[in-house]
Amino acid sequence: MILDRILEHKKAEIRHKNSRGYLAELKTRIRDAGPTLGFAVNLDARRTPDRPALIAEVKKASPSLGLLRPEFEQRFEPVAIAEAYREHGAAAVSVLTDKDFFQGSLEYLSDVKQNVGLPALNKEFMVADIQFYEARAHGADAVLLIVAGLEKRQLIDFSALAKELSLDVLVETHHERELDIVLEWLPDVRLIGINNRDLNTFSTDLGVTLRLAKRIPGDKLIVSESGIHKREDVTRLVEAGVHAMLIGESLIRAQDIGVKIRELLGDESNKEKP
Repeated sequence: MILDRILEHKKAEIRHKNSRGYLAELKTRIRDAGPTLGFAVNLDARRTPDRPALIAEVKKASPSLGLLRPEFEQRFEPVAIAEAYREHGAAAVSVLTDKDFFQGSLEYLSDVKQNVGLPALNKEFMVADIQFYEARAHGADAVLLIVAGLEKRQLIDFSALAKELSLDVLVETHHERELDIVLEWLPDVRLIGINNRDLNTFSTDLGVTLRLAKRIPGDKLIVSESGIHKREDVTRLVEAGVHAMLIGESLIRAQDIGVKIRELLGDESNKEKP
């Protein structure tokens, strides 16, 4: 499974980062940084009854597709992409920072946060404490915890560390068993993600969100991830009670990002929640 490969590689990568000097450097950067933006609060404020809040993803490549646009081989402009997202109604951005499988970087996260100003999710495979300090030091307002890649104790400890660093947590689930783990072990987490992508085949099915959303308590914010390509998809998510949606590939690969966002969000694309 691709996730297993990524996690093993990530653990090896982290072993080279675990030094007291590096951690001290990150802590200094965090002390000098300003407060985080409220990721969950902003999503809640920007959603409407007929439109989930949009988390738009800055993504250069994927393990299954490679570069998402041919021109990214010579030129990839994460800030320009994120600015287009902001201008056309995104409530927040997600930035891929994994280098070896997604061709991302922490510098992309820093640049986007410094220049765009939207709340930012560090889209990374979190397996060690040091990554949370990296995320905070590079401007993240939220981090991702993937239930499929973590043990229960890690989920609890990582969630506590994120809170200590003023980072919101988006906990990602893929099926009922993972959702039950989150609801039992992380009762205080507000953002629950439902990934519609099968981690074995990499195919997507919005039915995963439609099925799991029914089991999530009303005090949570439901985030649907992957496989959202057209307005009809968004309409199905609205009917399922989804509050936010994380979209990457369909935006990145569109000829015009603004046109694609307007298509997905409909006529109310720039109207904020009253």
